[in-house]
Amino acid sequence: MESNLTWKQFQDVEMRVGTIVKAEEFVEAKNPSYKLLIDFGNDIVRKSSAQLTALYSCEDLLGRQVIAVVNFPPKQIANIMSECLVLGSVGEGGVVTLIQPAQAVENGLRIG
Repeated sequence: MESNLTWKQFQDVEMRVGTIVKAEEFVEAKNPSYKLLIDFGNDIVRKSSAQLTALYSCEDLLGRQVIAVVNFPPKQIANIMSECLVLGSVGEGGVVTLIQPAQAVENGLRIG
């Protein structure tokens, strides 16, 4: 494990639940990825790029709730500006398995 965070540092990371409303192949990306649109409730929809192609198809992702960090600064990835970081466990060979709620919850709820 890495070094310890303070409680304040943890509280500064804003992780929220969102629902994927659009997923498409991101052909311009260096690594196989998808472009995602994620609904965080209250009319907040953000773009993200995610390397999920090993385990998920675009159809698998539509309507799926995910956890994302929403308070990183936007990051340019190929030709899109990624506005949040979708969280997942990274396994052997970089295969990402999404972290998601065990049951449906309201979009925008904060993880704590």
